[in-house]
Amino acid sequence: MPWGAIAGSGWASGLNLYATIFLVGLAGRLDWASTPKQLQSTHILVITGLLYAVEFFVDKIPYVDNASDAIHTIIRPLGAAWLASVMAGNTSWVNQPLAALSAGGLALTSHGAKAATRAAVNVSPEPFSNIALSIGEDGIVGAMVALALTHPHLAAAAAVVLAALCMIVVWKLARFVRRIFRRASRTPGGIAS
Repeated sequence: MPWGAIAGSGWASGLNLYATIFLVGLAGRLDWASTPKQLQSTHILVITGLLYAVEFFVDKIPYVDNASDAIHTIIRPLGAAWLASVMAGNTSWVNQPLAALSAGGLALTSHGAKAATRAAVNVSPEPFSNIALSIGEDGIVGAMVALALTHPHLAAAAAVVLAALCMIVVWKLARFVRRIFRRASRTPGGIAS
């Protein structure tokens, strides 16, 4: 598969690994795109479909989604690396590991931004922003996978730009959280006040 398809699906895997694998496999199964047969197998489609359904609901519950993101900090980049190595196929001994590392790194950037944004949004007492973010993320995953399979060069460019934006988001949110904790430590009574 083209490198752009690998980069786009790698970045999308950081937001939702199971939806990404499911959509790539389903696109091949329905002959919408040429994808590896391994991803089109019934057991891969059923397992990733079920895991996506679970994550769909877990992602809407404040603080439970943070626990899920903490667990997926390892799972999403490793899953993206596996997906990339399958998508790279039996290419040269250099291409498969490079594809895996690239996709894993892109997934880590999008996952980091997702986890940081969700942690910041969960401070808000209302649940609607969390639900809207989750639905928006799912839409972005679907769009990125479609772009990766139909226009891989555009997907590669989008993945690189989005990865850079994700790093900026994480950096800005980290600075914001540090400022809050510094102010709280100077306030009598700390964060509780």
